[in-house]
Amino acid sequence: MATKIRLARHGHKDYAYYHIVVADSRSPRDGKIIERIGSYNPNLNPAKVDLNFERAMYWVGVGAQPTDTVRNILSGEGVMLMKHLLGGVQKGAFDEAEAQRRFAAWKAEKDQKNGKITKEEADKKLATQKKLHEQEVEANKAKAEAVAAKRKAEAEALAAAAQEAAQEAAAAEAEVKEEEATAEA
Repeated sequence: MATKIRLARHGHKDYAYYHIVVADSRSPRDGKIIERIGSYNPNLNPAKVDLNFERAMYWVGVGAQPTDTVRNILSGEGVMLMKHLLGGVQKGAFDEAEAQRRFAAWKAEKDQKNGKITKEEADKKLATQKKLHEQEVEANKAKAEAVAAKRKAEAEALAAAAQEAAQEAAAAEAEVKEEEATAEA
């Protein structure tokens, strides 16, 4: 039986994601599968690949043929490189430890190239976010104090206006009483 490693479409219209599956080459795209070895979501930036590395290595090792897209995905994850390195080990070009060292060097270079966040970078980013948060909190306190001072000034102005109106009313009332007293006399 000829086996293929290919993508099986899932999701809905305008949002497709794929399962990376091993299936008989004669079965339909979303038909019966032998094994699901991962998933691929091209809708994210960068595209998310979740792959069972060991099972992918097994199926590539026993002769399952990946489709072009799956070959690119497997190459990006290092499955094809590891297959190549293990072929060199079988031929006696180098030993297993050298193959693992070369693969680890490739993986480190790939992670660095793709901009994987290291712990130091994550800590630095967290410190920057914390500093910005503290600045925002201080700015909010300053705004709150300014608003409180403005409201206090408005309240004092209203109290002064009310006191002035009360004095005017008392003065007007005193004038009215004085006029009544002069009118009675």
